[in-house]
Amino acid sequence: MNGVKKVATINDLSGIGRCSLTAALPILSTLGVQCCPFPTAILSSQTEFDKFSFLDITNEMNNYKNVWKELNINFDCIYSGFLGSEKQIDIVLDFVLDNKDSLVVIDPVMGDNGILYDTFTENMCNKMKELVSIASIVTPNLTEACILTGEEYKKYDTSNEKVMRIAKKLAQMGPEKIIITGIIRESEIYNFAYDKGRDEFFIVKSVFNNESYSGTGDIFTSIIIGLLLNNHNLNFAIKNATNFIYEAISYTSKFKTNPKEGIMFEVFLKELILINENKN
Repeated sequence: MNGVKKVATINDLSGIGRCSLTAALPILSTLGVQCCPFPTAILSSQTEFDKFSFLDITNEMNNYKNVWKELNINFDCIYSGFLGSEKQIDIVLDFVLDNKDSLVVIDPVMGDNGILYDTFTENMCNKMKELVSIASIVTPNLTEACILTGEEYKKYDTSNEKVMRIAKKLAQMGPEKIIITGIIRESEIYNFAYDKGRDEFFIVKSVFNNESYSGTGDIFTSIIIGLLLNNHNLNFAIKNATNFIYEAISYTSKFKTNPKEGIMFEVFLKELILINENKN
């Protein structure tokens, strides 16, 4: 018995809006994994709301990681989400290099729908490529995968061959496993995975109901991490994360809530316990 595994989760904390640390904490805990928050900012509500308070704690992040180092805290996994500046990316780079035995999962939050986020500069994109190069697993959406590899983004016209090419380009940058999310084809949405060590591709799809909610990527990646740390394989993790998101979106859509508040995943947490108890 190795005890409970630890995940250093680097992301912002939003009081309203089920995303980032607000999503990762309950998801990882439900899956029997300790989520150790490494906050980058504290917000009253996530940034898609018309108003929000924002406390940037970049300057505290170095102290935060240094204390962990002095305490000789070891992490089974480092999971990094949205990073708001070059300085924050540099801090995460140093943190990863100080924890060489950790599984490193990078969600390179850079843009969506073919557009780079306003906060991202060319230098930040280059820094993100550097961070991706030392990751074990990366989970970009199609936009981010194209930005990282220089491929042209086409929302509704992306063949399997093109996605394979993009995934292999990402793998050549360093990561062992690539998960490209949110590929839309007519009434279906696909998550595409590539395992470099096995030279194996697989696709998991679900019905696309034209609903877009904040935080689904954070929930998806948190489920993947929790299941992998419980010795489930990548295919199992992606299939169950995809199904979980679909069920939660279908449920949430019945209530006509503000999509900025995210999906009502709390109702389905018990399902994660049952999933985790299954054998691959």
